[in-house]
Amino acid sequence: MTTAVIPNILIEELKSFFKKNRKPDLITSYLFFLEKKYRLNPVIFLKEKRIYKSKEELIQLLEKQGKLWRETEIKIQIGEPEVNELTKKIYICPFSGKVFGDNTHPNPQDAIYDWVSKCKENTERVDGQRVKRFFVSEDAEVIKNYIKPQKVALKKTVFSSAVTGKLFASKQTVIEDFVQNQLKSIPLAEVPSQNRYEIQEDFLKFIEDHLKETQISSFVEAMGQYPEFSKYVASWLEEGEQEDAAQS
Repeated sequence: MTTAVIPNILIEELKSFFKKNRKPDLITSYLFFLEKKYRLNPVIFLKEKRIYKSKEELIQLLEKQGKLWRETEIKIQIGEPEVNELTKKIYICPFSGKVFGDNTHPNPQDAIYDWVSKCKENTERVDGQRVKRFFVSEDAEVIKNYIKPQKVALKKTVFSSAVTGKLFASKQTVIEDFVQNQLKSIPLAEVPSQNRYEIQEDFLKFIEDHLKETQISSFVEAMGQYPEFSKYVASWLEEGEQEDAAQS
């Protein structure tokens, strides 16, 4: 059996961990060690109800699959603005560029439904009826496009979230909103025992491979080489002996 190697930087991380956890069990300690060694930052993708190894890995995967953002086009009407600097949320007709603001109309969502159902530029039909498709944005950079008066109609490329459908001025703001509102961090030590979320396949295999008895024993042996951890190792070994005795 190969003894696990504990880099000096992880020794300090473990010391800090043990100061906060006076009687940590073996598995919790080992999973903390793995999290730091492999620089894991597990996150829950709330919409999918699935746990991934890190937000960076998840974002890369979703971008590759085209499931994070999409390019789209908005229209900006000629005339006086219908929103202002205090507007925080807008509803946009994709066919005409008509816009309703959360502070400039008493019922902007009802208004946009009514508008697109009668919009002459709306040529999309389902069962003979105009589709009630519209855009929503809370991005200040998108809202700015509708604040200044327009002498000519404009078209502008923006980005829609593939998760929420909301519009953003850039891919980076789509990602920032995704991280803030769709992801939740979870310590690696809590991942194997939780039962509310599915664990992404590669991440699950990583956990299973590292929770093998030989891997855990290697960690215990490595920890035993440091006097400052001896009392924890002694406690784990004693618990293991007690479990073996109870099963025999």
